[in-house]
Amino acid sequence: MGDRYFTIAAPSEGIYKDKMSKFLAFAFPVSDASEAKAHIADFQKRYYDARHVCWAYMIGASRAEFQSNDNGEPSGTAGKPILGQINSLGLTNVVIIVVRYFGGIKLGTSGLIVAYREAAREALSAADIIECHETDDVKFTFPYLAMNDVMRLCKSDGLQIVSQIFDNSCEMTLRVRRDNAGSLRKRLGDIDGVSLLKDQ
Repeated sequence: MGDRYFTIAAPSEGIYKDKMSKFLAFAFPVSDASEAKAHIADFQKRYYDARHVCWAYMIGASRAEFQSNDNGEPSGTAGKPILGQINSLGLTNVVIIVVRYFGGIKLGTSGLIVAYREAAREALSAADIIECHETDDVKFTFPYLAMNDVMRLCKSDGLQIVSQIFDNSCEMTLRVRRDNAGSLRKRLGDIDGVSLLKDQ
């Protein structure tokens, strides 16, 4: 799997109704847990009048960082089914928030599981799924005389230049797929005068 992962291209929404309860689902692409938690906090404020605001997120190409929350629903009936939809599509770097407005009729444990699962599925089915790659920034300095060699490397590998400062001593930051970062560092080190800088 390496640095490759799948996520959603843009925010999406879905809705599921059962026995007069409404389940509003919102999916967002995120880069880390703090961004996911910011969306969650925003929805908890925005939908303060809802009975429950349940959620789940998954972060990173390795899909090792995840969390879910039932927000007062019976244990395992909301967050886990939402997370299950993220898992079923093999997605990461995504948060799904499901807002429940209670309709007055209890759904029971199995009904809640179905409702949260289907609401999350609706939001994801409305999204475009894209392939992405985790990246690293490689920062280095080099003398102006090494400019041609550095730029040739950037062009041949199609590297993204994040920042650059050109003077007698030049500084550049390149963004590269994480799987290719070690190779890039070695190739840069082979250019006379290049000094790799430690990650900030």
